Amino acid sequence: MPMHKGFLKTATLLGALSVALGAFAAHSLKQHVSDYAVGIFETAVRYQFYHAFALLAAGILYKDFPNKIIQWAGKLFIAGIIFFCISLYLLTFIKAAVLPGYDWVGAITPVGGLCFIAGWLCLFLGIRRKE
Repeated sequence: MPMHKGFLKTATLLGALSVALGAFAAHSLKQHVSDYAVGIFETAVRYQFYHAFALLAAGILYKDFPNKIIQWAGKLFIAGIIFFCISLYLLTFIKAAVLPGYDWVGAITPVGGLCFIAGWLCLFLGIRRKE
């Protein structure tokens, strides 16, 4: 399967998951955790949704700009979702379960943020050149 098609499929699934997780936060999570924890979760959902669209863009742009930099953009968006969003989902669970000593999970989040930034920069650079 071509790389861009994998990005498109992954983006659609991540987008659907974002909607489902957002609905969960709005209708169920608020009953079980603090407003602070809900805010953490909603931030993760928001960034997952933004970067599902970014991944979709990388998949679409790859058709006209088929180069490794666009591929790296897509991979970095996926890595960003894994590190940034999943660490925040875990942090919400830790807050909900009142598990002391696991707040270090939040230290993973900036790695995902750097992946997002690098992905956007790769998208910019990849559009500037064709191979």
